[in-house]
Amino acid sequence: MNQEIIKDVREKFRLRFKEEPTLFRSPGRVNIIGEHTDYNNGFVLPAAIDKAVYIGVSKRQDETIMLYSEEFKEDHTCTLDTVERTDKGWPNYILGVVDQLLKRGYKIGGFNLNIEGDVPIGSGLSSSAAVECATAFALNDIFQLGIDKMELAFIGQKAEHEFARVMCGIMDQFASVFGKKDHVIRLDCQSMEYEYEPLELKGYKLLLLNTNVKHSLASTEYNTRRKQCEEGVKLVQVHHPEVKSLRDVTIDMLQQYVGDSNPVVFKRCKYVVEEKERLLSACEDLKKGDLKALGEKMFRTHEGLSKEYEVSCKELDFLVDAVRQNPDVLGARMMGGGFGGCTINIVKEDAIQGLIGRLSTSYKNAMELDLTSYIVETDDGSSKVV
Repeated sequence: MNQEIIKDVREKFRLRFKEEPTLFRSPGRVNIIGEHTDYNNGFVLPAAIDKAVYIGVSKRQDETIMLYSEEFKEDHTCTLDTVERTDKGWPNYILGVVDQLLKRGYKIGGFNLNIEGDVPIGSGLSSSAAVECATAFALNDIFQLGIDKMELAFIGQKAEHEFARVMCGIMDQFASVFGKKDHVIRLDCQSMEYEYEPLELKGYKLLLLNTNVKHSLASTEYNTRRKQCEEGVKLVQVHHPEVKSLRDVTIDMLQQYVGDSNPVVFKRCKYVVEEKERLLSACEDLKKGDLKALGEKMFRTHEGLSKEYEVSCKELDFLVDAVRQNPDVLGARMMGGGFGGCTINIVKEDAIQGLIGRLSTSYKNAMELDLTSYIVETDDGSSKVV
């Protein structure tokens, strides 16, 4: 936990709201492999990380909701009966959770809340899910709602659908709530069954390289990809009505029923179907401790995301290409929705600083942008800060 942020949230809450807060945290996440498979009912392999969103919260005696963001230096006030989307952006991730609680019949009152964190916004580490899950976890606790962890994750996802208007899968919120230190989660997004797989890096670290771009295509193209996947499923369903999602589709089906009629949709679906198989094979690599085989699959995933699913960008491709032949880097790929954010790299621990130095220079020369780096470790999911 980031003790400096915890102290800051507590002190600023006292100054702003003149009372003592209860503190909660919910982490960002990385995804080792299995990108854009969650909303296709496939598998994902995320882990919560040691960067999190922290909130201070207290109950009020009225129905007013008072919010403050340290990141944006901005407040927002409404009441329980005027909870609606706002053009400010950041309050929507909190208010979307309130909206979901009210729609599900949970009884809550007004509250004060301030928010701060060290999950970089727009980096592909799911700061939005961390906000939603921290809020849901906090309100569940202070109003004693008795909601289980699985429903908290679904509340966060639905909040993102309806208030942020991004049709995300369940992976981000699930990882934020269910994370476990030194483990990744193999989540079946169809059945919601999950297993913890040990992540033993043995002299390697997870290094995130932030492109520091977030192209405007991100949210619209994300929703477009969902529709293209659904279109592929419909083309297969004409011949195989038992098929419910790309989870049930094979490459042979795609070639037979999608390839000729819609080449673009075929490319999108081919990536997803192959990624499903790649992830299951990667879990076997983890069980055997074969990081080299895992890394090779990460490089192949990036190729699929860049050339077939087409959600990469020149900045992400540059960073992956720059480490592809480096013997100190076992694997690398873009992570998250795409069109910016971070690459995730498995790098030999004693080679990290030299790699960052060289890449910072070459990236700046090629893209005229600064490169930001984060070394992350796995961590536990949402919790009360005591």
